[in-house]
Amino acid sequence: MNAAATLTSEDLTHLQSWQGRTESLTDEISPVPVQGLSATLDRDDPRPEAGTPLPPLWHWLYFLPQHRQSELGPDGHARRGGFLPPVPLPRRMWAGGRLRWEAGNPLRVGDRVTRTSTIDRVEHKTGRSGALVFVQVRHGFENARGLALTEEHDIVYRPAPLPGAPEAAPVAAPQDAAFSREIVPDDVLLFRYSALTFNGHRIHYDRRYVTEVEGYPGLIVHGPLIATLLVDLLRRQMPEAQLARFDFRAVRPTFDTAPFRVHGRPEADGRTVRLWGEDADGWLTMQATATLAHR
Repeated sequence: MNAAATLTSEDLTHLQSWQGRTESLTDEISPVPVQGLSATLDRDDPRPEAGTPLPPLWHWLYFLPQHRQSELGPDGHARRGGFLPPVPLPRRMWAGGRLRWEAGNPLRVGDRVTRTSTIDRVEHKTGRSGALVFVQVRHGFENARGLALTEEHDIVYRPAPLPGAPEAAPVAAPQDAAFSREIVPDDVLLFRYSALTFNGHRIHYDRRYVTEVEGYPGLIVHGPLIATLLVDLLRRQMPEAQLARFDFRAVRPTFDTAPFRVHGRPEADGRTVRLWGEDADGWLTMQATATLAHR
């Protein structure tokens, strides 16, 4: 297979045999990662203690992969196979997700939480660069009080770029923001987030790898970090708001070559907030919708 630019029907059938697979992991919501992400996001939060509610999306600090060094592939991810299907495409990206919090049962520091994960769907599509494989994983997070959070996580696998291949046309970011924040994605920010999430993917910290092997112009800002910054912007501007849902989709990679901006605008219904990311050239990089809980 030429850099896995195409997939046969047999390949797809094999990958789809992963649909329905489940795994359960248990972790404790300890305070140290919370302190670390608070510092990384330049927040002046009180020291977390037992019972402190976990901010939205900060559950990504837990249930981290713990593969041995010898089990990692050349891109820094674990070698293909295991719980996730062994998609033979070299580029793997977090494409987006949908999250729903259960009212009255936030995850809290000190909670012992079980995450049950199920591969809901493996789909093949064809894009400008060739075959694309989308994998949707559903996670349910339960603490001693019951279900606290449900998350659908979208992963996309893509082939390596071909010389001269056309790029997808960028989309201009909206210009009607009610509040905004500029983010400088320096090497330290990306390193700290990679360390906090035990993310060995080299596209986020290895400049030589990301430019020479994967052909990108610079280090890639983590999709989950941008999503976290969007929610963090909402928390800064509307500190009393409680999230009921958060849906987000990555539109375009964000690189560390220039500052980028995160924006938000509440809708007239009083419960919906549009959030989006914009790169230095004015292109839309991520779009999201936050639905606030009834008060």
